[in-house]
Formats: sequence, structure tokens, C-alpha cells
Amino acid sequence: MRCRCSVKCNKKTDNINLVFREGLTGVRVIRAFRQDQFEQDRFEGVNKDYTNNAVKVFSIMALMVPVMTLVISGTNVGIVWWGGHLIAAQATNTGNMIAFMTYAMQILMSFMMLAMIFVFVPRAQASAVRINEVMNQDSPIESKADAQNFDGTTPELQFDDVEFRYRHAEQPALVGANFDMHAGQTLAIIGGTGSGKTTLVNLIPRFYDAEKGSVRVNGIDVKDADLKALHKEVAFVPQKAVLFAGTVRENMRWGNADATDDEIWHALEIAQSRDFIEEEPEGLDYMVEQGGANFSGGQRQRLAIARALVKPASIYVFDDSFSALDFKTDANLRQALKDDPAISSKVVVIVGQRVSTVADADQIVVLDEGKVVGIGTHDELKANNETYQEIVSSQIREGDKA
Repeated sequence: MRCRCSVKCNKKTDNINLVFREGLTGVRVIRAFRQDQFEQDRFEGVNKDYTNNAVKVFSIMALMVPVMTLVISGTNVGIVWWGGHLIAAQATNTGNMIAFMTYAMQILMSFMMLAMIFVFVPRAQASAVRINEVMNQDSPIESKADAQNFDGTTPELQFDDVEFRYRHAEQPALVGANFDMHAGQTLAIIGGTGSGKTTLVNLIPRFYDAEKGSVRVNGIDVKDADLKALHKEVAFVPQKAVLFAGTVRENMRWGNADATDDEIWHALEIAQSRDFIEEEPEGLDYMVEQGGANFSGGQRQRLAIARALVKPASIYVFDDSFSALDFKTDANLRQALKDDPAISSKVVVIVGQRVSTVADADQIVVLDEGKVVGIGTHDELKANNETYQEIVSSQIREGDKA
């Protein structure tokens, strides 16, 4: 019973923390939409829910102290009453009665402490269960016992009729992915929101396993590759740029712990980040706040790109990581990637929303509702692919050239 009450209290506390955290992180949105009163009422609701439950639980727990005090006091009264009769009858002496009272008090206090344990242990058990649910969660993605490495392999990326479906989903998120990219080539992926672009690139570092077909990196099926070795071969820039608290240098060395300052500055230059880092007196020692809060969205994206470029890899994946950049910076960054021999000799995968971002790629994959509806160059797709034509016409005014 106590365990159930503790679990229920912990769940109520979770609800309070959830509402409070949402209100704190989304305070600007709440103010912008004038939902202050709504959020206050929402917090008051979960707070009252917790309060009502806590009052019941702690009222029961509070009875323990007066009950134990009553038992102890009653025991002392009984010992004195009975001992007084024995002393009057000269069957014992006062010292024995005092000693008996002391022993009885120690026993009763031990029982009181034991009762307190029965209160705290269920609460600890309830918390431990929740922690262990996270700690004991096994990843379904693991290396095989005979996993292969990538020593001396040539940069290459193949998707062989790949199909992928998220767990419990009725429809596959990706169907018919079939292409072959070699060293020195750039693959671009374009499509509408929810078309499966991020799903496709997440299969490259094996964040998920394909349901059908195979994904090959440098000629090796990712399911047969050692995960650590695979992640060394793939430099990945996620859709949401994430920076960590620390210096710029520490963030840049996430992919390559042995990177020199010259290598970091070179990567920052390619990512069009060198200028605003050099403006800071600390340079590479400039402190990055948690989540990169002291940088703009475009600066965070460029720093995330630079962090990936510092890492020596066979495949560089940019998951819509140019979306916050203006057209000029976007063009300069892509040109710098082409001009750098260390990057241009690898396989580059770019996920983009803008046609200008993907137009120069050697091969463009067009996705629509999880299906590959076109593969080819910009000119080929513009001439023959209806979906790509719609994307181009929605972004380029009549008379402009892509």
C-alpha cells in the first residue's frame, strides 16, 4: 500500500516538474500568445492534484509519531506502576526498575526507527524502479561478434533497395532507396516536410536498422560493421545544431580529440565561422554556454558543421544543416567544401530544403511521402521529374534560373 502511494506521489511530482519545465522553457511563446493565465491555471491544477494526494499520504504517515509516543509513554507508565508494586512488596529494587525502563526504551526506539525505514524504503524502491527502467534499457543496435572494420577502405556509400519502418508504424517511412555514391561525389536529398529525408541519413551511421535491403559504407553492410569503427567513418551534422558548455576548442575536438588549433581554424574557415570567433578576444578559448545560447541559430549551425569537418571521415552527412544560413553564406560554405581536397575526395551527403543548396550535387534523390520518386542531376530532374519541378517552381519565380 505504501509502495503504491509512493509511486503515485512520484508521478504527481513528475507532472508538476513537467508543467513547470514547459512553462520555463517556453516562456517567450507563452507571452507571445498571451497564454499566461492558461499556464497558471494548468500549474495550479497539477499542484492541487499533488497537494490532495500528498495530504492523504502524509496524514497517514504523520499518525506514526503520536502513536509511537503513546506506546512509549504507556509502556513507561506500565513499568512504573508494576515496578512500584514490586518495590513495595520488596520483590525488587529501584535500580532494577530504572534499568528495565532503559532497556524497554531502547527496544521501543529501535521499533520506531524500523517503522521509519518502512516509510522510506518503499519511496526509494519506487525511485529505483524508474531509474533502472532507463539504465537497463538495452539498445537494439549492437555490433556482431565478428564485426568488420574499415581499415584501408575507399569512401563509398550504397543503398540497395532499402525500406524502413518505425516501430508500430502501419506504413514504411522510407521505400525504394537505391543509389550508389563513390569518393569525390556529392549526394543531395530533397523533399517536402515529413518525406523521409532525415530517416534516410539516419540509416547511414546505423541509428536505425533497415527493415529490407542493405546500407553499405565503404563496401561493408552497416549491420556487419563494428559500430565504433562505423561512427569513425561517418561525420554527422544533425538537423538541430547542438553545442555543449565549454570552450569552442573543446566543442571542436568532439570528433577528433587530437585536432590541432590550425586544423580547428581551418575547419572554422570552411564552415564560415572563423570571422565571428576571431572577433572574440579569447578566440578558441571563448566559452560556449549550454546549448550554444550565446550564438545565433546560423552561428550554431556553422559551428556544428565545423565540428564535423574537424573529424577525419569517409562520409560527411549534413542533415538540413544549412537551413539557418543566408544564400550567400550557404553558397560560400558549399564552395569551400568543394575546394578543400580533404573533403572533396570523400562522399558528401547534403539534406536540403532549398533547390540552390542541392543543385550542384552529382546526384539528387527526391523523396515524397517516404518514397524515392526521382534520382538524377538537377537538369535531369528539372526536365523529367514532376515532384522536383513543383519544388523548383515553388522556390524560383518565373524567369529566374536555378
